Amino acid sequence: MEFKIEKSQQYVLIDVNMATIDTEVSQGISKSVASLWKEGYTNMVFDLEKVQTIEQDGFSVLRKANELCLRDGGLLVLVSKDEDLIESLDEAKIRDLTILPTVEEAVDAVFMNELEGEFREEEDDEYDYGGSADEEGGSSSGKDEEY
Repeated sequence: MEFKIEKSQQYVLIDVNMATIDTEVSQGISKSVASLWKEGYTNMVFDLEKVQTIEQDGFSVLRKANELCLRDGGLLVLVSKDEDLIESLDEAKIRDLTILPTVEEAVDAVFMNELEGEFREEEDDEYDYGGSADEEGGSSSGKDEEY
């Protein structure tokens, strides 16, 4: 098996069991990512501990997965300690890519991203429903009152 998928409620872990992400592996990952995204998974963790090389097709798949996750407020996290691999990922210039050394840290990053998203939604709700407008209204009514 080229990669293993473990689903949880908040994220999906894709454990790549190959030294190289080549065209064939990339195609399998691409199909899985599309299917997982359609199922509603917007947080994806790729365990690349065994990966030493990523070919161009692999970078394209990771870029697409990252775009899908970011579009829906999710997060793509790559796990690797391999400095050469990390350097090649940096050179691929994948926007807002998160690379961490352990799966545990990647999972923590997913949960932190979820919390930040919830806080952003709460802030948006305050402004959408007149949190700051009420304050302005209160000060204008104070001007109308005479003492």
